[in-house]
Amino acid sequence: MTRLDLRARIFAIGLAAIAGFVDAIGYSQSGGFFVSFMSGNSTRLGVGLGRGSDEALVAGVLIGCFVLGVAGGTIAGRNGARRQAAVLGLVAAALTIAALCATTGAAWPAMLLAAFAMGAENATFEDGGEVRVGLTYMTGTLVKIGQRLANLATGRPTDGLGAYFQLWLGLVGGATIGAFAFGRVGSQALWAAAALAAAMALLARVSSPRQS
Repeated sequence: MTRLDLRARIFAIGLAAIAGFVDAIGYSQSGGFFVSFMSGNSTRLGVGLGRGSDEALVAGVLIGCFVLGVAGGTIAGRNGARRQAAVLGLVAAALTIAALCATTGAAWPAMLLAAFAMGAENATFEDGGEVRVGLTYMTGTLVKIGQRLANLATGRPTDGLGAYFQLWLGLVGGATIGAFAFGRVGSQALWAAAALAAAMALLARVSSPRQS
């Protein structure tokens, strides 16, 4: 976040909000599994294996879809003329199909596609083959906030404290709205996430330079 310009920071916060929104829907629909937070699913995978329960399979499949999404987003970004637009186009397409599945009552295919979309979203900010900003998980962001608070307490530079806090708030705010929306229209709220992702893909297309 500290190396992003203002436009990119706002973009990242918006994408984190989409991730929180989608994850809240996935969590509510699946009864406690995640479509963007794979640390939580990894714990559920381990617990399921330890208990010999079916939740290990569910968590494992969601993790697999997420990883495939990261791979898909990375490939799309590297092959697209405008990398961010290509990645977000893939995210929007996956969320649109997920929303269509939810509308027709195919809840689990919708969740798997949502996990794929959230994995792909993390390829939005890539530099030298590495993800610059994690958009769907906040553990690292909270660590950075804690480090800057320590710096604040000891008179050291706190560069990026506000930016990291805003990124975290973006995800929390999105999750809050997603939970509210799920309570009203169920997993069909994914249509809103798909529309937002499509809008951000269009914005990226018109505002980002072509890559060679």
